[in-house]
Amino acid sequence: MDTDDQQNEKHFEKMDLRKLPPLKALKGFEAAARLSSVRGAAEELNLTHPAISHQIQTLEASLASKLFTREGRHIQLTEAGKQYYQFVRKALDILITGSEEIRDNTSQPALRIQTYITTSIRWLAPRLPKFKKQNPDIRLQVSTYNADWNFDEKHADIGIICKTQPLPDHLSWQPLFQSQVFPVCSPEFFTTLPQDIQPKDLPRYPLISVYTEDKYWTWIDWFESANVQVSQQELNPKILEVDTLAAALEMAVVGEGIALVNGPFADNDLATGRLVVPIHHYTKGLGEWGIVCHKNLTKDKRAKAFIDWLVAQAS
Repeated sequence: MDTDDQQNEKHFEKMDLRKLPPLKALKGFEAAARLSSVRGAAEELNLTHPAISHQIQTLEASLASKLFTREGRHIQLTEAGKQYYQFVRKALDILITGSEEIRDNTSQPALRIQTYITTSIRWLAPRLPKFKKQNPDIRLQVSTYNADWNFDEKHADIGIICKTQPLPDHLSWQPLFQSQVFPVCSPEFFTTLPQDIQPKDLPRYPLISVYTEDKYWTWIDWFESANVQVSQQELNPKILEVDTLAAALEMAVVGEGIALVNGPFADNDLATGRLVVPIHHYTKGLGEWGIVCHKNLTKDKRAKAFIDWLVAQAS
């Protein structure tokens, strides 16, 4: 049995509930002790005077101890009553705190997370179960936006995006991972390439392009960074166009051609050997990957927990 199991077993060990006092009577006792008045306790709790008196008598019988003495129209705690009041007050405070925390967690709306299809499928979604296990009370709602790469603060609380220009002053930015563009293909496809293949050779082979990412990184940009002059017209016969990087990477995995990836979205496939890097030439794409939200939201403990977790995952 591991440590966690031992701790859980200890945490949930059986309690002897027969030793508990009548719980209903504790509220009447606490109010009467605090106000030094049975009548005052009755008014506060919307009960009758006899009902509070009965609660106190029931509690005293259960404890076999006198908790109050009467002094004129008021009541005073006995020494036993003073000692017991400290335990009752602490127990009720803990219950109130715990109840409010649960109410807060269940009543709060879900954190709305905006990201892109590929980021969600290939990076965020596989990690989310870990976050939910560590933070079971934080609700998340993930939406993917493919048409617009900008942060939609009207419909999202936190965005995992690639930005190309400064954000408005009211938004907070946390860098997440580097923009790094490089080619990938399947091991089978790689065997069809020359052993000493160079960037200038790639236009002869099927290249997979993501047309929705054209303003961030393209094959033309990659070739230019490798000092290879090639026109879009020359590339067009060999280009296979798709709308998401997720689709491009799946096509590369099954050997349909060579795809460009920007970010950690092929890391698992590279680690398992489903994809390889045919030419180790890396360039920086336009833009920076990071986390965006309204500055006011950085004070929200749920948002902070999620953002801190994202940064830890990226590192």
